Amino acid sequence: MAKYTYEPKGVCSVQIDFEIEEGIVKNVRFTRGCNGNTQGIGALVEGMQVDEVIKRLKGTNCNGRGTSCPDQLARALELSKEQ
Repeated sequence: MAKYTYEPKGVCSVQIDFEIEEGIVKNVRFTRGCNGNTQGIGALVEGMQVDEVIKRLKGTNCNGRGTSCPDQLARALELSKEQ
């Protein structure tokens, strides 16, 4: 199991921690941000394939920011695939 920490940009969250085991997303935790929403995101993606999470969340826009916490998670997952 690989553990990752990502520092999101352009959103209220300041850190995203997650694990990947055999291509499956596990234990997603956001630091700060909209607590209920970030907990919901973590619960919804738990057990999903990395590529499916990226496909579903990438490009989600929050109030015209051009990004969002879900989009930042997708970006973090993309970076994890490069490592």
